[in-house]
Amino acid sequence: MHQSHVTQGRNAGLGLALVSAFAFGGSGVAAKPLIEAGLDPLHVVWLRVAGAALILLPVAWRHRALVLRRPALLLGFGLLGVAGVQALYFAAISRIPVGVAILVEFLGPALLLGWVRFVQRKPVTRAAAVGVVLAVGGMASVVEIWSGLAFDALGLLLAFGAAVCQVSYFVLADHGSQGDDAPDPFAVIAYGLLVGAVALTLVSRPWDMDWSVLAGQAALGTRDVPAWVLLGWVVLVATVVAYLTGVLAVRRLSPQIAGVVACLEAVVGTVFAWVLLGEHLALPQIVGGVLVLAGAFVAQTAKPGSAASAHAAEPVIDPIPEPVAGREHV
Repeated sequence: MHQSHVTQGRNAGLGLALVSAFAFGGSGVAAKPLIEAGLDPLHVVWLRVAGAALILLPVAWRHRALVLRRPALLLGFGLLGVAGVQALYFAAISRIPVGVAILVEFLGPALLLGWVRFVQRKPVTRAAAVGVVLAVGGMASVVEIWSGLAFDALGLLLAFGAAVCQVSYFVLADHGSQGDDAPDPFAVIAYGLLVGAVALTLVSRPWDMDWSVLAGQAALGTRDVPAWVLLGWVVLVATVVAYLTGVLAVRRLSPQIAGVVACLEAVVGTVFAWVLLGEHLALPQIVGGVLVLAGAFVAQTAKPGSAASAHAAEPVIDPIPEPVAGREHV
């Protein structure tokens, strides 16, 4: 009975991770027309995060006691897992090719394995490691990394920073997920978005935005659609739904497996761009997408090694332990 319950929870977590990957993956297709219509990329990011924070404001108010209970968790998740990933990524693509920035950012799962193995000193299975290798290799093919690189040192550093922030998203989402004192994941998301919105306000300067763009039309492939419809998709689906399902997935899977499944985001974005924007896939990109899917499958079917054979029904990596007494909760 316990084995069946664990299997059901694992399958539910995988389903949530896939939904999150698809929701995140659709953000670029909706955001690109807004940028081409005249909005600055950072302004689109600010609208995305601020709009989602406004929607989840009732959740934040309901769990307002969490601000005093876990302030470091909320600040870390908002600054790193929300604002950091997006701001650093957009800064990176201003200096290096988008494909290179995506590949470097999606080294996050590999960095996450390193965190678990060398910082937490916990074992990782060969299947999880192979899954990461396949996913990262597939990502290189999806973005056609060989088609032209511009190794700007600062740009690569910014993209690497986005990858580190992506790791923090999974680590912080998983942190404290067990026990009676575990914070509500919806509350963590709500406050993370609020913190992210404040941080991005200082960076993006939304008071300089051309607000009239939102009242006009934007070109989605061969069709013109209202800009506010695209913004609604970015806020509701690509942010609110994506973050909520992503955090719930991390709490049902181990964070490194959820991180590998999240690599599907780039594949989904590429397919959406093909269908909606007419940006056709080449054969290497199709092959790369298959490799990413294979990597996600291999990682999510990983099972504990022999050292944990007595607990075969448990996740590969235990939840991150609570800090020792006297240390601040993260």
